Amino acid sequence: MIDYKVGEVAKKVGINVETLRYYEKIKLMPKPKRKESGYRYYDDLDLKRLHFIKRAKELGFSLKEIKELLGLKIESTATCGDVKHLSEHKLEDIRKKINDLKNIESVLIKLINQCLCEAVSTDECPILEVIDSDIIE
Repeated sequence: MIDYKVGEVAKKVGINVETLRYYEKIKLMPKPKRKESGYRYYDDLDLKRLHFIKRAKELGFSLKEIKELLGLKIESTATCGDVKHLSEHKLEDIRKKINDLKNIESVLIKLINQCLCEAVSTDECPILEVIDSDIIE
């Protein structure tokens, strides 16, 4: 088994060292092993876990959800159905965000189309007027 220094493992996974330290702080990653010299080192299992975390983040899972996924992965009584349910909830969240973004897009398109003369002063800008009208004073 190969031992990696903190910078090496971070580079291999494509994260920065501060991110790795944060994952350790929030217990997403176990505390690193130490050599007699006191240097922290990581092994292939740590590398695999970091790849798992990175891939789960790319799929939209939060760090809290990733911690749950990792827990399910190692829990002997957990089932694929447990992971499926967690993933279904994530999919619902993502669909809601997509819907929210589509609504924002629609509003922005309407606002942009209301801006008929780009030379008009910002005092008369319809986009700024709509944004300003929603501010609670």
